[in-house]
Amino acid sequence: MGFKLLHLNLHGLIRAHDLELGRDADTGGQTLYVLELVKGLASRPEVDQVDLVTRLIQDRRISADYSQPIEVIAPGANILRFPFGPKRYLRKELLWPYLDDLADQLVSKLSSEEQRPDWIHAHYADAGYVGSLVTRRLGIPFVFTGHSLGREKQRQLIAAGIDHDQIEQSYSISRRIDAEELALAHSNLVITSTRQEAEHQYKRYGNYVNEKAKVVPPGVDATRFHSIQSDSEIKTVDKLLSSFLRHPELPPLLTISRAVRRKNIPALVEAYGRSPVLRQRHNLVLVLGCREDPRQLEKQQREVFQQIFDLVDRYDLYGQVAYPKHHRRDQIPAIYRWAAHRRGLFVNSALTEPFGLTLLEAAACGLPMVATDDGGPRDILARCKNGLLADVTDLESLQDSLEEGGSDSHKWERWSQNGIEGVSRHFSWDAHVCNYLALMQDQLKSFNSCSRVLQEDQKNSPLGERLLILDLDSDLELADTNSLITLRQSLKTFGLEKQNKIGVLTGRSLKAARKRYSELHLPEVTVWICCAGTEIYYGKEEQSDLFWQSSIGVDWDRSGVELALSALKDHLKPQERQHQSNYKISYLLRKPNVAILPLVRKRLRQQSQAALPYLRCHWYLDVIPLRASRTEAIRHLAIRWGLPLEKIFVVASQQGDAELGRGLTSAVVPFEHDPSLDELRSQQRVFFASSSKNSFLDGLKYYRLF
Repeated sequence: MGFKLLHLNLHGLIRAHDLELGRDADTGGQTLYVLELVKGLASRPEVDQVDLVTRLIQDRRISADYSQPIEVIAPGANILRFPFGPKRYLRKELLWPYLDDLADQLVSKLSSEEQRPDWIHAHYADAGYVGSLVTRRLGIPFVFTGHSLGREKQRQLIAAGIDHDQIEQSYSISRRIDAEELALAHSNLVITSTRQEAEHQYKRYGNYVNEKAKVVPPGVDATRFHSIQSDSEIKTVDKLLSSFLRHPELPPLLTISRAVRRKNIPALVEAYGRSPVLRQRHNLVLVLGCREDPRQLEKQQREVFQQIFDLVDRYDLYGQVAYPKHHRRDQIPAIYRWAAHRRGLFVNSALTEPFGLTLLEAAACGLPMVATDDGGPRDILARCKNGLLADVTDLESLQDSLEEGGSDSHKWERWSQNGIEGVSRHFSWDAHVCNYLALMQDQLKSFNSCSRVLQEDQKNSPLGERLLILDLDSDLELADTNSLITLRQSLKTFGLEKQNKIGVLTGRSLKAARKRYSELHLPEVTVWICCAGTEIYYGKEEQSDLFWQSSIGVDWDRSGVELALSALKDHLKPQERQHQSNYKISYLLRKPNVAILPLVRKRLRQQSQAALPYLRCHWYLDVIPLRASRTEAIRHLAIRWGLPLEKIFVVASQQGDAELGRGLTSAVVPFEHDPSLDELRSQQRVFFASSSKNSFLDGLKYYRLF
């Protein structure tokens, strides 16, 4: 039987035909690469099936293609679209609150399949987050490609003078970096396109392991990107640009990219405008995606275009700069060949360029380059010897490189030929796919799937058909006498149906939890999730769930965590011994401060500890294994006993409970709740009580539990 593969590419607009590259800030080289990789893998005899998971979008502003649940890419390859979050299109920075929903859907789908994927490959941070959760729960080998890493982006933006708060607001950079750290911690293999990525960018991450990283250079489709020109395509491109250019015969400085800040297009326009040499010798051609009404563009794109228009006006570049509103994807190879025919240069002025697919496409068409001195261009130039690197953060350096690149016709000829030969030798799609599959097969030999949850016969499930999980430490602990009486009566009604069961969630030990619960005189408990989600017990049993223990214990080093956090003793005070356990280290904050979480996470990463901190009720900090949490314990129960998450009901009321309200579980937020939980109002399966009287029970009635 051949391989079954699953790729995750969650944001942007991806479909099997007519990719709208540059349509938005999220649809660029990564989208094209993933689609071509899936096609290439599906064509191989070793591969039976490749599925590409992305988001299902229903939005009148975009094509109905993106609302199709299944789309055939090629024989043996499909796009699978899942709805999560609002129906409308959202840029990637706004998707974070809804990713748990997708992870739950994927786990449910894959759990029911006879043949699970041989591996999951996640592209970019958001897919890395989802892939981490899926591989953690199902034990499927996991591959991660970051494409554009958050730490590097943050570094470049700060160097460009952008305020940290603005970066956070625009890019959700902290969540992105946290997701990348999580993906690196769970990955069996990290695929990078350049050595610079592996040796410099990934090494800034605490969870990065050098031995897991493999460089697989991207490939170019030689059937589309080649140097054989035709008169008809030259005339077609001339027609596309003729309305902009006073002297269209001049060699162009061509750039093809999305109109986003990272691509640094305004710097290229300014370098061109400031140089009499460049203006006399070249035209400037900016192919920045398609745009209809500028008012419909995303804010970042509008700002970039406005900067370009202002610079054209300031330097009076009319008749010398082309920025067409429309082009077809199938015209891109012709545009490269047109620029090579005019003996121009391809320019990549991006602040950071880990990939460089357009550079390879240009080189394959015989067009030399002047590119940013960063990861992808460095590797390409080292192999192809087809141009120059420039410091794009320095306008004079960029200007000098552009002037030098177009100054020598003999050098241009050599660069052009070198590029064609170099791409053919080092960057073919066949070589890329072969190297990719060889790496995967090698990794599978050493993969240990012990983390896979044993799925029991649902007929023997102790969880029934509906499970209500109560929080012993907040909802029950804080309830007054009248509320407890009402709750007792309601739960008695709930328990009259055999298929309805009750679970308890607590940070206490099993012994302490049972003692306190018995004092409340509430119905019998079927499952206990104790010690902040690190221990699971069934009914009156004393033995914890061994499958759960073995899955969360991977790489856990209790003494190492304690040592790592000893440096934060001015902020953290260890709790008493009775509040500690084998997989939980509990602290009391000396002063309430949510900022303690990133500080603790950073410290744990620096000391290579596979652990995460959780803060509850503003004062209580628990540090537990990376693979454990209250929500993951609930998912373990759902998978092991075959109980749909929609049939599990939880209550979230305190600071730190937001994790319980994400995904497919049904959640109730009482009227009196911590303000931090208001972020859950966008979640579809969270009920917010509207009155203080019996608000908790109102939520349970909303879900028709009684």
